[in-house]
Amino acid sequence: MRRKLAAGNWKMNVTAGALSELVELAKQVNPGDAETLICPPSPLLYLACEKLRGTAIAIGAQDCHAEPSGAFTGDISAPMVADTGATYVILGHSERRDLHAEKDADVAAKTRAAWGAGLTAIICIGESGADREADKTLDIIATQLQGSVPDAATGENTVIAYEPIWAIGTGKTPTLDQIIEVHDFIRARLIERFGQQTADAIRLLYGGSVKPDNAAEIFTAENVDGALVGGASLKAADFAPIIKALTQA
Repeated sequence: MRRKLAAGNWKMNVTAGALSELVELAKQVNPGDAETLICPPSPLLYLACEKLRGTAIAIGAQDCHAEPSGAFTGDISAPMVADTGATYVILGHSERRDLHAEKDADVAAKTRAAWGAGLTAIICIGESGADREADKTLDIIATQLQGSVPDAATGENTVIAYEPIWAIGTGKTPTLDQIIEVHDFIRARLIERFGQQTADAIRLLYGGSVKPDNAAEIFTAENVDGALVGGASLKAADFAPIIKALTQA
């Protein structure tokens, strides 16, 4: 069975003082709960790993470069991420695709780099509001899946997060039927490409305005194996109920 995963993306928020929230969250997360992951800004990766050493919470990065080293001022490589003690990295988030013009091929290259450093890649895909209104959602998802996920994907090295762009940070959430439709579609495409055994092992997360008051309903969907949570992951008091809802799903 796929182990459920609650992943928090802190984006470009907080400084070192906010790591006290991780300590508080660790007190509320048990080893038998859904797997819990926090992805803080890169300057906090090492400190976060040190604070959570010996706890049930994993740490991941929010991005990495496709090359292991080089003249890439301001970037962070996958080996650097792994060296902090982090074990995951988010790739292809809509904010990276939009604000940094990342294409599917860029995401695939970064994914291969992450795998090479022993990291698990959380590959993000999702449609815009205009795509949704034009009934192009499944076409966009199919294209991003094909272009962003390399052929060597497995349940050990890859997680896929469906994040409808129009729902990120807006307070808007797709209906449960819309979430089910996309997640079932992703699973079917993975089965076609990788075969039943491999596809069944790859976890699918939903992301986009996940909160304590809507998490339980979202987690009733068969092919929703967890969530990639933004703002609600910044505070232990908000994230802990989401983890609990996922554990009980």
